[in-house]
Amino acid sequence: MFFGQRQFLYTSESVSDGHPDKVCDQIADALLDAHLTQDPKAHVAIEVLVTKNFVLLAGEVLSAHPLSSDETEAITRQTIRDIGYEEPGFHWQNCIVENRIHTQSPELTGTASGRGANDQGMMLGYATSETRELMPAGVYYAQRVLEALSYSRKIGAIPQLKPDAKCQITVQYQNGKPYRLEKFLLSHQHEEGITPAKLKKLILPIVEKVIPPQLMPPPERWLINPAGKFVIGGPEADTGLTGRKIIADTYGAMVPHGGGAFSGKDSSKIDRSAAYMARYVAKNVVAAGLSERCMVQLSYAIGVAEPISLMVEMFGTEIVDPSILVTTLQEILSFTPKAIRRHLNLNRPIYKKTASFGHFGRESGADGVLFPWEQLDLAQELRQVFQI
Repeated sequence: MFFGQRQFLYTSESVSDGHPDKVCDQIADALLDAHLTQDPKAHVAIEVLVTKNFVLLAGEVLSAHPLSSDETEAITRQTIRDIGYEEPGFHWQNCIVENRIHTQSPELTGTASGRGANDQGMMLGYATSETRELMPAGVYYAQRVLEALSYSRKIGAIPQLKPDAKCQITVQYQNGKPYRLEKFLLSHQHEEGITPAKLKKLILPIVEKVIPPQLMPPPERWLINPAGKFVIGGPEADTGLTGRKIIADTYGAMVPHGGGAFSGKDSSKIDRSAAYMARYVAKNVVAAGLSERCMVQLSYAIGVAEPISLMVEMFGTEIVDPSILVTTLQEILSFTPKAIRRHLNLNRPIYKKTASFGHFGRESGADGVLFPWEQLDLAQELRQVFQI
């Protein structure tokens, strides 16, 4: 890894809740939450496509109480409305919603029931001490900036903003730690007549509240709407699909990604649940003081409950033997799909909030409660085991 270099630049990005791909993820997870509300044991795999005034829903559901077509359409429209799309080219009230969701094949019920993993694959989790939330700085601050701007837009504090946006942050690292933000790039959809200079003036107070002053780049290193005008955005300008922002959803490419997307999938799908478990373990390892950085990989075979591998990498920052840590984790935790869902209490309607501004390093709602995979209840047990 590049952390051994004394100085380097690393860039990560995130996108707003109004980005076309994120519109799809939020619709998929809103429908997932609705299914779980009616049946906590529902098995859901929903994909969404959006384009100019059109939404296509597809996928499979197995539930004792499936949503009706009218309920599905109403949830889809309400999600788009919550994001803020009332544009001529994409309006929550007027867009066409085509529903092609169907019943899940009975051949998949064996793996869906928890007797084994639903698919083969490898999932990764990561944590680093470079931020209080144990997230990589670049992607974390990009997510928080966009979240804050979205909130300001929705409460009317900056009414000139529209929903679609991207933020890209380049971090300068020295001795493996963030030293400052080298570049701050923001492209944000806006009302007609807003110049990049005016936009910068509008957003500056929000950005200054999010990014620590010691990291804030000087004004000459800001790039705000460098292409100029950005009035037409969202699905009117760019087709969106579920699962296309997996790097922005996770760790900003600071570590590898297993490849599986999250949104629209219930927790019986290991793409989602095992990735959450890997983050939970990595975060607790760092919080326990066992390392400054930690990456956890889990891999599975379809139909087999136990993972076929568990790997922990701590990038030379560890104070314990990684092989002993792996053995310890296998003794105190179960990594079967069923056990993961039970340990993290994942059969609940908590997923719509995850579908924008990142799945990791954040709270689950206004009550200030962390998502279960962000909890640090394992850290004390690890400290006791290793006598730290």
